[in-house]
Amino acid sequence: MKKVLISGASIAGPALTFWLHRAGFAVTVVEKAPGLRTGGYPIDVRGTALDVVARMGVLPRLRELHISTRRLTFLDADGGEVASLAPDAIVGGVDGEDLEIRRGDLIRTLYDLVRDDVEVRFGDTVETLADHAGGVDVAFRSGRRETYDLVIGADGLHSRTRELVFGDEAPFHRYLGYSFAGFTLPNDFGLVREGLAWSTPGKGAALYAVLDSEEVHGFLVFARPEPPLEAFRDPEAQRDLIARTFEGEGWEIPRMVAAMRQADDLFFDVISQIRMPRWSAGRVALAGDAAHAPSFLTGQGTSLALAGAYVLGQALATIPDHAAAFAAYENRLRGFAEANQNLVGDGQATLFPATAEALERRNAALRQLETAPAPTPRPEHSALTLPDFPVPAR
Repeated sequence: MKKVLISGASIAGPALTFWLHRAGFAVTVVEKAPGLRTGGYPIDVRGTALDVVARMGVLPRLRELHISTRRLTFLDADGGEVASLAPDAIVGGVDGEDLEIRRGDLIRTLYDLVRDDVEVRFGDTVETLADHAGGVDVAFRSGRRETYDLVIGADGLHSRTRELVFGDEAPFHRYLGYSFAGFTLPNDFGLVREGLAWSTPGKGAALYAVLDSEEVHGFLVFARPEPPLEAFRDPEAQRDLIARTFEGEGWEIPRMVAAMRQADDLFFDVISQIRMPRWSAGRVALAGDAAHAPSFLTGQGTSLALAGAYVLGQALATIPDHAAAFAAYENRLRGFAEANQNLVGDGQATLFPATAEALERRNAALRQLETAPAPTPRPEHSALTLPDFPVPAR
């Protein structure tokens, strides 16, 4: 029985764990967080990923968890309404089929599929990897040392596994020209199952209410030619940068900035993609955002992670040689991943345009969508045909 270590217990990691356990692998999952990351903003599952979760047997459960946001209202700099639309009209989704789920609910659902069958270690992470002919020697931050047949990095955009095997992130990191901050704040806005998106050239803000929650998700987004590297490891520098950037703006921006200052769940990062010439080396492979992060602007990060976990699991289950299996995984998935990454380009945050001209074009397009027929699903969402998984469930 092959021993596999998966680093990361968010979405790609547990999904891949499910498929590998089903195929008879001995799987260990390591996650640096002390427990499941059950918070976070809503995410989307659509297209090919719906087929994946159906094959996992959790589609009925996820439909129960669907939050069904009713509308997204776009506002100008003064808070006046530009357009109000169903979210599917913006992302090219399919009403009644696509799923919108709280990120934590999806993570919990995937974890519950595997928690009783595999070893999951929280509060630890990979410190070093040594790949050799007989396996991969792994040293953990906790001091443990073990050898595995394969190691899979499903540890996100800033993957530690990728750094250990492929080196610095910089050559693979494609900055898309924006930084953002996410946090929660009290729902004193009267929002129920809806979102508000405010824009001025180069700056944007959003308030998103999940069902009738007493809290809303707040986002502040701004264009910047170069990533603010000086703020990456300094939360106070992040707060100061955001406050300076949005100083003097109207609508609810002062209130949001004040809430951001006090938030204990502030998440700050750049909007970017990961583009790599290959996703594996030796006995180590990458999955999910670690391999091919598309950025949240595409709305496809979760769906790509689920589809990629299935393709990688199927390849390893059906091809005995790991190198050939990794090659098959990449050959099948790369075109799908790149098609979804190409939904957005540098400086092309459609919802938060960087120039006055782009903002006018966006507003005109939104007004047209208000009266347009139901949107046509984007072909990129369903462009991947899944191979059969031949191993029966045990």
